[in-house]
Amino acid sequence: QVQLVESGGGLVRPGGSLRLSCTASGRISMNYDMGWYRQAPGKQRELVATITSGGSSTGYADSVKGRFTISRDNAKKVVDLQMDRLKPEDTAVYYCNVNPPRALWGQGTQVTVSS
Repeated sequence: QVQLVESGGGLVRPGGSLRLSCTASGRISMNYDMGWYRQAPGKQRELVATITSGGSSTGYADSVKGRFTISRDNAKKVVDLQMDRLKPEDTAVYYCNVNPPRALWGQGTQVTVSS
């Protein structure tokens, strides 16, 4: 059974940083484009960062461009999201999934940006 487990969330002040990790387990090939998604209270889930299967190309939502960095280590089956200069509007539950997403949603990890 394939599982994606997110970790690294927490409470941080505006301007702070967090590093999220997504670890894949089970019979999953890493030959997929991956993405980090987030869902804020009362809002739809949105895609914030993508990375191609080999890691050579990345993409970002305009709202996080220049502040977030996605990376991956296929040997370890890990996809990370480095988040810098965090803003209160970044508060959300963050998830990883393949891109485009499949029915592989994990529990997510809560990120709260507040003073």
